[in-house]
Amino acid sequence: MGINSDAWFLRNAAALKVAARVVFGAFWLIDGALKFQPGFVDAFPGMVSGAAAGQPSWLGGWFSFWASATSSNPALVVYSTGALELAIGVCLVVGLLQKLAFTASFFLSLVIWSVPEGFGGPYGPGSTDVGTGAVYALASVMFLAAMAAFGPSRLSLDFAIGRRWPRWNKLAEFRS
Repeated sequence: MGINSDAWFLRNAAALKVAARVVFGAFWLIDGALKFQPGFVDAFPGMVSGAAAGQPSWLGGWFSFWASATSSNPALVVYSTGALELAIGVCLVVGLLQKLAFTASFFLSLVIWSVPEGFGGPYGPGSTDVGTGAVYALASVMFLAAMAAFGPSRLSLDFAIGRRWPRWNKLAEFRS
């Protein structure tokens, strides 16, 4: 008698959803921690200005704006971004304010994808990837859709807090 993998996934869907959320949160924690590595602040303005290389000319204003905005105080930008990434990661790992965390994850991912990753470009011969920011944004939307479709996770701080204070649920999760 063989193992029915479809039934296994259905029986374990709730735990798999939690595991995926925790792993995604761990990725955010790692990304955030890496922002605090020595030398990253000094390299960041070059990353932003270098992202403009090979991009279409009509995007020049976008990259000029961000190069100017980040060069005046790169430490503020890098450390603020790192702190936000750490906050998103902690929220996702423990299941706190998940709806807000996934929404912040989506928008921050788009900013990361469009500024230091330069939209994953340049697009042309030899281009092999669209950048991780776009993938993080897509994953964030998929997690939000899963929350809306399948309801709150019982293995989260949001669920525990929401049982005690029901108004918390409006901030934290989608409810049917």
